[in-house]
Formats: sequence, structure tokens, C-alpha cells
Amino acid sequence: MSTMNASNGIISQPSPYSVTESIDRLTAVLQAKSITIFALIDQQAEAKKVGLSLLPTQLLLFGKPEAGTPLMVAEPTIALDLPLKVLAFEAADGKVWLIYNDTDYLKQRFSLSDELVKNIDVIAPLIHQAFF
Repeated sequence: MSTMNASNGIISQPSPYSVTESIDRLTAVLQAKSITIFALIDQQAEAKKVGLSLLPTQLLLFGKPEAGTPLMVAEPTIALDLPLKVLAFEAADGKVWLIYNDTDYLKQRFSLSDELVKNIDVIAPLIHQAFF
């Protein structure tokens, strides 16, 4: 079950798995679909390197240049939000959340056509495939 915070275009999806397993499950689906993984940032590990404490938090950046490039040609500033990202983090109550940008929000933010938005309207189905 997902909830959307319409005020800032962020969708929050609870995960029944740990942060690492959530990211691993999503990565497996992306790889099966030949979607490029550009980076995985383990923010908890980075915090630990500088002596700080952070609950498990990982940011996955992924996409397909053939899908994202036409959007950047039409509106170069969308590169601020591309490649696509999913943030997995453990909240203070122990719940794990997957967070990502709502494509309708990106459509409005960057004045994109319906046709172009189809190129990036993939996160919810990918998450559904990875977790259900």
C-alpha cells in the first residue's frame, strides 16, 4: 500500500524487508529488465566513515539512457531528477520505507508531455514486481 505526499511529489511505499534486502530485490528486477544501475550509495556506511550514526539508508540510481535522454533533450533541467532514484531507509520505529518521485509531479514540475512521461513512469510497477 503506497501513500503519496502531494505537497512535494514524493511517494512512500512501505517494505516488509530490510533496507539491504529491499534494494537487493529491486536491483534483481532492474537487472532482469536490462535497466542500468548507475550507483548504489550506502549512506549509513558513509556516515560511519566520518564517525556519525545513521539508521540503514541506501539510495539506488538507475535508468535507461534511451528513455531518459529524450526527456533531457526536451527539458534539460530534468537532469536534476534523472537518473531515477529509490531511497530505502529504516525509520526510527524500525519500519522500512521506499521513497521515490511521483511521475505526475515530475510531469508538472518540468512541463513534460504525456508521451515523454511514459519513459519514466516505471518505478511503481518495478517496486510492485520486486515485492508482490
